[in-house]
Amino acid sequence: MEQQGAGRGREDDWWWRELYGEGSGAGGEDGEGSGTGPPAGTSAGGTDASDTLDERIESVLRTMGQGQGPGGGATGAPLPGTARDPAGRPAPEHPASGGPGPAAPGPGELTLRSFEPRPWEPSSWEPRPWEPPGRSAPRAAGPLDGAAAPAPAVRAPDTPAFPEAEPDALADPVPDTVLDGARFGPVAVRAVSQRGADVHRRGDVRGEAYLTARFGAGRNALFLVAVATGRSTTGAVAHRAARAACAWAGGAVDRNATRLAQDLRAGRRDALRAGLQRLTDRGFGALRGRAAELGMPAGAHPAALRCLLLPADPQCRTRVFFAVGGGGLFRLRHGGWEDLEPADAGPPTAPFRFRAVPGRPGDVLLLCGTGLAEPLSGDPDFAARLAAAWSAPAPPDLAGFLAAVQPRGAGDAKDRTAVGVWES
Repeated sequence: MEQQGAGRGREDDWWWRELYGEGSGAGGEDGEGSGTGPPAGTSAGGTDASDTLDERIESVLRTMGQGQGPGGGATGAPLPGTARDPAGRPAPEHPASGGPGPAAPGPGELTLRSFEPRPWEPSSWEPRPWEPPGRSAPRAAGPLDGAAAPAPAVRAPDTPAFPEAEPDALADPVPDTVLDGARFGPVAVRAVSQRGADVHRRGDVRGEAYLTARFGAGRNALFLVAVATGRSTTGAVAHRAARAACAWAGGAVDRNATRLAQDLRAGRRDALRAGLQRLTDRGFGALRGRAAELGMPAGAHPAALRCLLLPADPQCRTRVFFAVGGGGLFRLRHGGWEDLEPADAGPPTAPFRFRAVPGRPGDVLLLCGTGLAEPLSGDPDFAARLAAAWSAPAPPDLAGFLAAVQPRGAGDAKDRTAVGVWES
C-alpha cells in the first residue's frame, strides 16, 4: 500500500495522502518524501497514526470546504454573493468589470469557474399525445404547426352499381365491359362493348353486344364483325335482343359462307346485296316473331344490327357492310375520319343498308353503335383525339384501344360498342 502511495507525486493526489496518510511524516514539511506539502490550514505532519478514518475524512472535507487545493491555491470562484478569499477577505476586483472576483491563479493551480444556472421557464411546446395508426383524431393547430390548412373533403368514389340478377339467366351474366382482339389474314381486329354512365347510375345492364367470328378455312374463309343495340329501355331486355340479333347474323353467314366468299372474290356486288338483304329480311322477321320471348311488345323491331364481312384471301380487298337500324361506319384515312354510312337507306319499313368498301393498307374501319357514333360525329375534339391515337402504323393493344374510345362529358352517357379493323 505504501509502495503504491509512494509512487504518487502529482499535486492533485494530496487528498489521497491526507486521507490515508501515505507519504506523511517529518519529510512532509521540508519538501522531502512525497515532494509536496499538505494544504494550507493543516499541520505539517498531516495526521498521525492515531487518527481514525472518520477524522481524516472530516479533515479533508473541511480543507476542501475552505476552497483550497494542492499548494494552497483557490479551487475556484465563490458561489454567488460577495466574493471572498479563503481567509475571509474580500476578493480583489476583476480587472475587466471592476467588480469583485477571484484572485488570478498561480502557476500549476487549477481554477474552477462558477456559473449561475438560468431559472427554469415552461416551454411553449407541448408533446402530442400518441395516437394509434389509422385512427388519428382531429386536433387544434399548435404553435409549431404554422397555418392550418383545411382538411380536404372526402368524396365517395363513383362506383357503378351492380345490376339486379335475373334468376333465369344466372349462368350467363352480363359483364360491365367486354374486350377482344386478334389478327385475321391481312387485318387486325379490336373490339369493345362497355356500359354507359347513365346505365351505371340506374344499376342496369349493358344493352349492346358484339360478335367476332371466323367461318371456313383457306381462301374461302370469312370473318364476321357484328354490332347490335337493343331497342328496349330496359337494359336486360335490350341486351337479350342485341345478343339474339348477333346470333342470327352469325348463323346466317355460317350457312352461306362459301357462296359469300366466292361472290366477294369475284366482285359480284349486286349478288351480294340481293342475297344479304333476303337473309336480313328473313332473320329480322323471325326476331319480330320472338319479341314476346325477348321481353318486347309483340311485332316490335328488336334491335339495330350492323355487320362487316372480311375475306381471308389477301388478294381480295373488298369489305362488305350491311345493316338494319342506327349506328355508324367510319374510315380513318390520312389522319381524318370519313363517314361511310350509305345514303340509300331504302324504305322505312325495311331500312336495309349495304355498301362495298375497298380496303387499303393503313386504313382503319370503325363499326360502332349509336353510343359511339354520336360523339364521333358531333364532337370534333373527340374525333381528333381518336384519329391521333389510331394514326400509328401498328394497331393499339387492348388497353390502349379501350382507353381511346372513352368520350368525355355527356358523350359517355350511353353504352359504347365498337369494332376497329386495321388494314396492313
